[in-house]
Amino acid sequence: MDFDELWLLHEQLTKLLSEKITAEKLQLERRLAQLNRVEQMGDVEGPPANRPRRKYPKVEPKYWNPAQPTQKWSGRGKQPRWLVAALSAGGKLEDFIIDKSARHADDDSHNDETS
Repeated sequence: MDFDELWLLHEQLTKLLSEKITAEKLQLERRLAQLNRVEQMGDVEGPPANRPRRKYPKVEPKYWNPAQPTQKWSGRGKQPRWLVAALSAGGKLEDFIIDKSARHADDDSHNDETS
């Protein structure tokens, strides 16, 4: 092939590639517009962050720190540092359980003080 034929082939390829790129860009823009419409329709209901948080019942503590009785843990979530340290020192989780009868006695004593 001589230079003129190669140049003509180059121009044809450039034109064809330009048309393909334009068509693909148009298709992507349509898809993006469609996705934006769907997203906006979802915004009408309100994103989950705007909803009020669900109210959970208060959970009574189940475990306490004998060294510092004000430190208590409900048994939910991550274990507190004092409990992790005590367990790694050889303690058992059962050793830190709050006696239910003592807990109810504390409740009764608080009721007597407020009456």
